[in-house]
Amino acid sequence: MRCRCLSAWNRCTQPCLRLRSHILKVVLALVALLALQYALSNIFEARQLEPLFTVNFSHSRGHSHSSSSSHSRGLLFPNHTIANGSMHTLIDKLTANLNISLEIKNASIHATYESFSGNTSNLNNVSNSSGVNQTIVSTAAVPVTGKVVCPPVPPNLIGPIKVAKESPSLEELEKKFPLLEPGGRYRPRECQARDRVAIIVPYRDRAQHLSTLLLNLHPLLQRQQLDYGIYVVEQAGDGPFNRAMLMNVGFVEALKLYNYDCFIFHDVDLLPEDDRNLYTCPEQPRHMSVAVDVLRYKLPYPSIFGGVSAMTKMQFQKVNGFSNMFWGWGGEDDDMSNRVRHHGYHISRYPANVARYKMLTHRKQHANPKRYEFLNTGRKRFKTDGLTSLQYERKELNLGKLYTRVLVELATPS
Repeated sequence: MRCRCLSAWNRCTQPCLRLRSHILKVVLALVALLALQYALSNIFEARQLEPLFTVNFSHSRGHSHSSSSSHSRGLLFPNHTIANGSMHTLIDKLTANLNISLEIKNASIHATYESFSGNTSNLNNVSNSSGVNQTIVSTAAVPVTGKVVCPPVPPNLIGPIKVAKESPSLEELEKKFPLLEPGGRYRPRECQARDRVAIIVPYRDRAQHLSTLLLNLHPLLQRQQLDYGIYVVEQAGDGPFNRAMLMNVGFVEALKLYNYDCFIFHDVDLLPEDDRNLYTCPEQPRHMSVAVDVLRYKLPYPSIFGGVSAMTKMQFQKVNGFSNMFWGWGGEDDDMSNRVRHHGYHISRYPANVARYKMLTHRKQHANPKRYEFLNTGRKRFKTDGLTSLQYERKELNLGKLYTRVLVELATPS
């Protein structure tokens, strides 16, 4: 039977009713899809303007927390980046849907501060032997400034930044950063920093890369309102490079100078591309260089912990630092990843669109032929191989304008 709904509705009642029912279902489905698309577009538009932050505050720091109970993770938005509606309105909507607490634990920082300015002349070109089981002793405590505590999300963040790949001279760099204190130290003037951060850079014969890193890193750290210092730990001699051991040395030497609560272990050839990648320490160890340009901005494998990583003082001490066994390229970061998980931690990460880095070109080092053997047997040495077995001789300690240089001679394996 042939039916024309507009002209002969009475002769095709049943077929046309079925047709109208199908059309109605299609229309309703399209309306639902359009509504869903509209809702999702608003959400993703907000996320493009300011990706969701998960900021963690460690229970293990030497801060006194407020007595109120609060969630340690929160979704935080810098208020200058929200284009549609107020920050509070957006947060209220998200918390209503996701049931996420946005309370932030405030920390009160106490003790007294011993200025570096009076000790600079005594610390330059110091030669000192360092033996086994170095104790962590700070000679400078945390300053009491009377300022308000800096906000959890710094207000002057830019987001994606253009990486500068030039390598200016140290004299040019010093002029660019007049607010730095001896040793590459900085504290925000407008507020009391929430985090005391030591940037540990293992180093040898990469002067241009170091200059480029300093050019990019100092402005980013200052916008993040950190109380920070940069420590370049240089291996003397021409033997196999031991990156992990140098990072252990940097941890020990930095704590002799200041009571840091957070440590960022940073390759000299990685440049951050987004200042929302906060150089602070979460409750769990954080892998920071999630997306690197030479790796097509993709994570090579889930357990990777190399490039740039962040750990609190307590976390690093609990896992006994890095292994000292890895001479030459490769293996030490995977061993640290195993240590992290063995001690009950998990690796946290920012989203890949925030934790982005560019890698400077360099010649690859000779691979460590025993790296897989040491990885397979690493669990047996977690307690005995690391900070507890660290041996080195400190040849020089220089508090330069841009960074603290620690020149060391590492004890070679017997």
